[in-house]
Amino acid sequence: MSKKNHHIGGNKMHSMNELFTKVDENKKAMLETWRMLVDRDCGSANKAGVDAVGKDIQHFLEALGFAVRFHTYEKAGNMLVAEYGDMSKPFVILTGHMDTVFADGTAAARPFTIKDGKVTGPGVLDMKGGVTILLYAVKFLLESGYDRYPIKIILAGDEEVGHQRSTGVSDYKQEAQGALMAFNLETSFPDGSIVIERKGCAQYLFEVTGVGAHAGNNPQDGRSAVEELAHKILDIQKETDYEEGTTVNAGVIGGGTVANAVPEHAWCKVDVRFAKSEGIERIDRDFKDIAARQYVKDTTTTVKPLIVFPAMERLSASETLFARAEAIAETYHFPKMKAIAVGGGSDSANLTAVGIPTLCALGVKGEFNHTEREWADEASLYERTKLLMAFLCEL
Repeated sequence: MSKKNHHIGGNKMHSMNELFTKVDENKKAMLETWRMLVDRDCGSANKAGVDAVGKDIQHFLEALGFAVRFHTYEKAGNMLVAEYGDMSKPFVILTGHMDTVFADGTAAARPFTIKDGKVTGPGVLDMKGGVTILLYAVKFLLESGYDRYPIKIILAGDEEVGHQRSTGVSDYKQEAQGALMAFNLETSFPDGSIVIERKGCAQYLFEVTGVGAHAGNNPQDGRSAVEELAHKILDIQKETDYEEGTTVNAGVIGGGTVANAVPEHAWCKVDVRFAKSEGIERIDRDFKDIAARQYVKDTTTTVKPLIVFPAMERLSASETLFARAEAIAETYHFPKMKAIAVGGGSDSANLTAVGIPTLCALGVKGEFNHTEREWADEASLYERTKLLMAFLCEL
């Protein structure tokens, strides 16, 4: 990586070279923060654990001069909002989330571990590494006199469950008002690709009620919920429209109790991915129509959304932001970047929804989110911290 002696900001600013050196000299502290974040159970259902992470981060940021507040929720981890500078002026958003997908006890069973440059532990990639990058990028910048833009940090406490039990989506959109640009420190990829477009994702539950009966004595009196659902699954699967960018998958089904009874109940969970809001609007209408159809007499069907995560739609302003970021990365000899679209959702969608140009997946590199095989590249923690500082100084 180049150590070009390029001054950034006002007279108090250190050169970019000096900022990069701060990272190299503080690797141990960065690792300890990463370890602290990973070695605490904070699955989305563990509000106390998520809120404890938020308090740790609050103390870290307040020591740097941030004003920290929370959106508090009864049944979800709170959302942390930290502000530095004159927020009446256009500001930069740094964002991510504090919750993981892992159950209580996982942190003790699989603690933070480093072996041959690979880091493992629950949420090490998704996204405690990204949170660590965010914290130390602002720490090193502010300690060096950074004053280019006001900074707003938004860290959600229930991202992994799509803010089902909070007002996180609307809170994100409200907090984003007045922002110039946003950087999401979500999971990166082994090749370091930057995400400028994400499909939205939703899950729906279909439930069918029929009439139970003995399969041998009086099958004619029964109305099979499983048979009704089988017809409906064929209709559901036909809703995929690749040209529109919408895919549908009836991924989990259940019904009946024993083989010698006409099943009274059946259900299925359906995953939907969509590139545009028009896609999920169509799906919602069509799913209601499918539920209203009746193939087996005397059966009834209900459908309801369990989760709807909006699409991070590609903005021309995000493409422009990426082009500028790519040039900065090249100037300092960071690995070559490319802009991609992916199928997984993130809170970046809530920022692009209100027109904020956003770059996502600026966190640590690694693989296998949401599994025991999850790992992150230690070296990318330092590389991506330097990259984020370069963006904040020059974009």
